[in-house]
Amino acid sequence: MGPLAVTQLLALISLTVALDNGLLRTPPMGWMAWERFRCDIACEDDPKNCISEGLFRDMADRLSEDGWKELGYEYVIIDDCWMSRLRDQQGRLQPEPSRFPGGIAQLAKYIHDRGLKLGIYADIGTHTCMGYPGTTLDKIDIDAQTFASWGVDYLKFDGCSSNAVEQMLGYPLMSKALNATGRPMAYSCSWPVYVGGLPPNVNYTFLGDICHLWRNYYDIQDSWDSVLSIVEWFSNNQDDLQPAAGPGQWNDPDMLIIGNFGLSVDQARSQMALWAIMAAPLIMSNDLRNLDNSARTILQNKMAIAINQDPMGIQGRRLLQEKSHVEVYWRPLSQSASALVFLSRRTDMPYLYHSSLGKLSYDAGNYEAYDVFTGATVTGLNATTEFTFSINPSGVVMCPSWAPGALRALGSAEEVVHVHPRLSHTDPFLVRLGSVPFCQLLSLTD
Repeated sequence: MGPLAVTQLLALISLTVALDNGLLRTPPMGWMAWERFRCDIACEDDPKNCISEGLFRDMADRLSEDGWKELGYEYVIIDDCWMSRLRDQQGRLQPEPSRFPGGIAQLAKYIHDRGLKLGIYADIGTHTCMGYPGTTLDKIDIDAQTFASWGVDYLKFDGCSSNAVEQMLGYPLMSKALNATGRPMAYSCSWPVYVGGLPPNVNYTFLGDICHLWRNYYDIQDSWDSVLSIVEWFSNNQDDLQPAAGPGQWNDPDMLIIGNFGLSVDQARSQMALWAIMAAPLIMSNDLRNLDNSARTILQNKMAIAINQDPMGIQGRRLLQEKSHVEVYWRPLSQSASALVFLSRRTDMPYLYHSSLGKLSYDAGNYEAYDVFTGATVTGLNATTEFTFSINPSGVVMCPSWAPGALRALGSAEEVVHVHPRLSHTDPFLVRLGSVPFCQLLSLTD
């Protein structure tokens, strides 16, 4: 197929796709198997952790019984390695019977009965990334219909074993096919990461018409270096990425690895804070059966979740990179509120960062600070008050605001967020105007 034919077909597809089914008006929240459990299919040797219906039932039980569902964590998402190596006689994908003896429809019912939603994985190529049957162009319709018949609520569509033309055709065709089933399904596209993640190779306007969220960059690994590399890439390319995000269409920096093995407690807080600023999907990949209290507390922090789920849906940006290796991030929130994050990229020792909100282009006002984790309140704040944060190496301080306010450089409003003078603080806090929540500051340290 020549370039002209591809362009004409894409134009035709674009007239008929428009994935506007009202889903994911805020970033999706839930749990996914991949980063923590990968492609463990050794159920005889590792029955509790292998990719099987038992694992997903366990995670659904934890989401429904341990307070996650009430906070918004609603998706249980199967990743690669769930399939049989062969399609059935009708050409349909089927689960590996030894590991999913009840089938996907029965698993979906189990998950739905607990007030949750089921996500599943497929791949536009000849094979998935781990070598299972792919969804080639001629199989898109039947696979979409199969997923709908099973009661699937979310599709992650990967791009291994495919070429650029197959991706260009396949991702919008799957969007159209999902719409045609009549069952609302969230649609996660991995297309951008396979073509470099940036314009002109990625048309984010078009992508927003066909997908609810998309993977822009490489897979996250269980390490702080991996988290930082993702944040760095998103920040360096924010002029292209930030405008693409909004209700129903989200950049996806990949899973939350909080509660695994690679992050300290403070680094885990850092990931939660930065993902909230980025309006990122909050999709955990961990073992919910064995989370320690610190990981649970971070992931269930109601204020961090509320900031992430702000209905205005504007992704945050990096504002400053200081010579001291402290970076400042900003995100606008609804009701003329905003959020700040101060991230230390230092590796030597705790650093005292001095500033004021006036120096960060905030307008004047009187405010008080509320510590999101401890509940402590500090009063007597104003625009010119100098503040100091003690930020440990790899640490971050986050300050989202929920009250009248704006950043002069990026907008205007009547009043704005301010922070506490002379803070040597290692926990997040929220600045309030009267009784209205205003600004959360997280010192998330290494």
